[in-house]
Amino acid sequence: MVKELNPRARFLMGPGPSDVNPMVLKALSTPMIGHLDPQFIEIMDEVMEMTRQLFQTNNQLTSVISATGSAGMETCFVNLLEPGDTAMVCVNGVFGNRMCDIVERCGAKLIRVDAPWGEPIAPGQVKDALEKSKPKLVAIVHAETSTGVLQPLTEISKMVHDAGALFVVDTVTSLGGTQVKVDEWGIDAVYSGTQKCISAPPGLSPVSFNTKSLEIMDQRKTKVQSWYLDLSMIRKYWTGAKRAYHHTGPISMVYAVHEALRIVHQEGLEARFERHLRNHKKLLDGLEAMGFEFLVAPEYRLPMLNAIKIPNGVDEQTVRARLLNEYNIEIGAGLGDFAGKVWRIGLMGESSTPNHVNLLLGALKDILG
Repeated sequence: MVKELNPRARFLMGPGPSDVNPMVLKALSTPMIGHLDPQFIEIMDEVMEMTRQLFQTNNQLTSVISATGSAGMETCFVNLLEPGDTAMVCVNGVFGNRMCDIVERCGAKLIRVDAPWGEPIAPGQVKDALEKSKPKLVAIVHAETSTGVLQPLTEISKMVHDAGALFVVDTVTSLGGTQVKVDEWGIDAVYSGTQKCISAPPGLSPVSFNTKSLEIMDQRKTKVQSWYLDLSMIRKYWTGAKRAYHHTGPISMVYAVHEALRIVHQEGLEARFERHLRNHKKLLDGLEAMGFEFLVAPEYRLPMLNAIKIPNGVDEQTVRARLLNEYNIEIGAGLGDFAGKVWRIGLMGESSTPNHVNLLLGALKDILG
């Protein structure tokens, strides 16, 4: 006989998901209605508007994809690229590499612009690559979850548009925790996830596309390779006076993200960003006092995802296991080039509080002596 579901509660301080507000969990238990019910259409409209405000955009096509942030990533590429197109991807971590994989699966020609992991992409690298090619789009990660790097975007965005290309940006880790100014920064297509600084459960991907990117989609000569992620159909479900059935929307998850976004805007974007930065500084001071070093230079550090170097002689797996089993604290291991070399400590959304910082610092002091 299978026991009733009852997992042990944790303090989620890894690279995602983050802790979820009890009001969001309550929203998940809201009674079910149909995915074309007029009440649900109204909820969808409110989710779109709150997502526009979070992305700081007026883009009409701003919604949530019914899948995780990785599907948001794929949505951007499969709708904007056709076989034979050229796409330039900036890579300084795991998620730039994932973009490259998707580009090649679209049948497009890939041009990589690589920087060392733990460092941002330099605008000069992009300029040099653009002088040698004419890509249809240039893609970059705003907040590289695998390294903790916050990527400046404005200078690169201008170069991309001067070259006549679309600018596609991954904001999975940054959205809701630091500034993401889609219109002001000239971002043509953008995607994110709900489980990090928005602090909803994983399962939806906020996306936004401007008029220029929609024109590119409308001019396609071939069908989008993914039926499920084809925006020519999805946008008819999310926008317009009359909604057309495409797929059964994840009703409860939309309830959850509606409540999570309401909480975000109730706090206020500027106050929320300041909170993430304040708790990052508190963690920074505490860890440096213990002798830890951060991976990323101060001017490029993410406030919501902190990559710290593991001291010599410390068994990183043992420490993470003790944090989880003895203190109910989850932190993240390193990925790719940094596996076994760094810990990734998340201070995202509901997990960005002084209490979380104090709990982790106290636990590390106990474990490391």
